[in-house]
Amino acid sequence: MPNYARPPYRIKMVEPISLITKEERIERLKEAGYNPFRLKSEDVYIDLLTDSGTGAMSHFQWAALMQGDEAYAGSRSFYRLEKVVKNITGYKYIMPAHQGRGAEQVVIPELVKKPNMYFISNIHFDTTRAHVEIAGARAIDCVVEECFDTETYYPFKGNFDVPKLIEIINEKGAENIAGIILTITNNSAGGQPVSMENMKEVTMVARANRIPILIDGARYAENSYFIKLREDGYQNKSVREIARETFDLADIFLMSAKKDGLVNIGGLIAIKDDEDFFKQCQINIVPKEGFPTYGGLAGRDMDALAVGLEEALDESYLAYRIDEIRYLGDLLRAGGVPIQYPTGGHAVFVDCGKIVPHIPYDQFPAQAVSNALYIEGGIRPVEIGSLLLGRDPDTKENIKADKEFMRLTIPRRTYTFEHLHYVAECLINVYNNRDKIKGLKFTYESPILRHFTAEFEPIE
Repeated sequence: MPNYARPPYRIKMVEPISLITKEERIERLKEAGYNPFRLKSEDVYIDLLTDSGTGAMSHFQWAALMQGDEAYAGSRSFYRLEKVVKNITGYKYIMPAHQGRGAEQVVIPELVKKPNMYFISNIHFDTTRAHVEIAGARAIDCVVEECFDTETYYPFKGNFDVPKLIEIINEKGAENIAGIILTITNNSAGGQPVSMENMKEVTMVARANRIPILIDGARYAENSYFIKLREDGYQNKSVREIARETFDLADIFLMSAKKDGLVNIGGLIAIKDDEDFFKQCQINIVPKEGFPTYGGLAGRDMDALAVGLEEALDESYLAYRIDEIRYLGDLLRAGGVPIQYPTGGHAVFVDCGKIVPHIPYDQFPAQAVSNALYIEGGIRPVEIGSLLLGRDPDTKENIKADKEFMRLTIPRRTYTFEHLHYVAECLINVYNNRDKIKGLKFTYESPILRHFTAEFEPIE
């Protein structure tokens, strides 16, 4: 029996959940247009749609809520948050945002100086890609090939392909690259970590070409913990020290704080030392998010975030966090279900292209498997494949994802190992009846971030 870390907390409050009947689940899914995003949470038993804002806060965070200073400008809550972020990152300029996409909509347009520019990332996540395209630029992904070999162990499948990065810059011209985005952990690769060595190589390339470096660090603490576990020379460094070394490599830090901030709402913009760029973003944040010292957040939310950022760097918490993902992955592999191996942080990514090879990419195989899992056990996962990737902004054709992943996203400090065991049992049952799963076609498709609101029907 593998050794898994024990939870470094005890449960103080519970929230009831219930499982509606299979017949009811079939009807609810039909009413939702066969899109798990459109289901009501009361009709979901185990909710693995996202880890964004869905975790449990600590009693210290609940106490911090009561200290919230709701002043419109210059609240004490902001200055408490600013102090914590500066201590963690070492950056000079800090602004809160309502969540990660709020931070992106403020910063990304300020980096696009002319038409036909590009952002390069190990893999852009959905909202990042959308904001790049809305700003008039194009997103290019540049991840190592090991990412796509889901069966072989490789410690850092989220890494940049550095030779390819250099090739892209030479092809497009450094003056046409608006920024290089380090996504840590690399969500669409399977929550896979990025090594410090790789980030340093990327930084050298960026500096040589005078290209800004951004960290998309929603899960930076998890990435830092993986570096401690897997990278030579870091075993005796603290996660906080590794995080600071990471931040030293970049110019800008954008964060959906609903992940490694351990809060239900919140985001961050941190700028290392460029005062002029900070002032540009400060101008931009006022009409889009709010005054620079609240950025769309209540004072109480900023106080809870100040506490959560510190808690997320606790190594006993991170050990359990990573192990609950590993536990679910081990159960699924033992049951024959193909997943991205090794498991990364925050989620198990199921390789649905191997489960339903009879469903073509433009009939969205991972969405079809997600629906089957909801019907089987009331479990709500999310598609991370060709549906999420969307259409080519120029040709409007569906883009084929390299992998058709279904993400089983584990909220922080929320579910027990028994819940995860139930998830594994249900998915193994789906896998054993995979020949019955059918593809999907649109009955409604949004032109932007279509996976959130699209509606489908099964193809008979």
